[in-house]
Amino acid sequence: MVKRIIASVFASFAVLSLSVMPLDAQDNPAREGSSGKGKVTGVALNGWNDGKIRIVAHRGYWNCEEAGYARNSVAALKCAQEAGLWGSEFDVNMTSDGVLLVYHDGSIGGKKIDRTPYSEFKDVRLENGERIPVIDDYLKQALKHPETVLVYELKEHSTQEIESELVERSAAKLREYGLYDPARVIFISFSKFICDKIAREMPEFICMYLRDDFGPDSLHEDGINGADYHYAVFGKHPDWLGRMRELGMFVNCWTVNETGDMQKMVGLGIDCITTDNPMELRQEIRKASAVEQKAF
Repeated sequence: MVKRIIASVFASFAVLSLSVMPLDAQDNPAREGSSGKGKVTGVALNGWNDGKIRIVAHRGYWNCEEAGYARNSVAALKCAQEAGLWGSEFDVNMTSDGVLLVYHDGSIGGKKIDRTPYSEFKDVRLENGERIPVIDDYLKQALKHPETVLVYELKEHSTQEIESELVERSAAKLREYGLYDPARVIFISFSKFICDKIAREMPEFICMYLRDDFGPDSLHEDGINGADYHYAVFGKHPDWLGRMRELGMFVNCWTVNETGDMQKMVGLGIDCITTDNPMELRQEIRKASAVEQKAF
């Protein structure tokens, strides 16, 4: 997992040169800001807090016949692209031999992905008959519609060492396909370690933490420039949206599937809303006379 239509309602809210080297300072332009943890600038980066709402298809626009109802499939990404949705979210796990799989769960058939070689999973099929995509499959499709922002979720893994390698291999793959670009990719994760690493080594990218155990001030202090909170968090912590605005942070929410919840998030003017039902959310944005930021 974005704007301010009714913000007043809540508060007047690498190249992994396949070595494990952090990205150097030349790849990490300094950010400006009063606390030294400033804003990034530079399609994914521009215009947030501009009154427009961005729709992110959760695991792609899988919830349609054309995608075969297969989450995290290449077909789901293609459908999100063709629908003109601003972004398409996908999940990435890493096998024990360093292959990046586009797959949500940490296990397949009872085998932990990060403890098992890719050969054990290469013949597993999704609901639509596709094999589980490796990151190369996904990025090749991404190149066909570069206007669609990739919302790249790095999944939690068994150890910080594995998570570190996941970040580095992800950066390397993005570079390989010419997609190492803050205007085309944003990162999200439930792992604070992963978010801290991205903030430290790739500060030019939007990186959003997915849990609410850290509030906006704590994240900002750690250099993390966004949060992708569950939509209920904005009711539990009604001051957080305003505070994130004050700090210049990027705001997303997940996973907003019910009509009433969509209406609340649209009403709050959340910059970016992640959903399994993007066409319904598009309708709710129109009904509210809000403006959707589309990919094209």
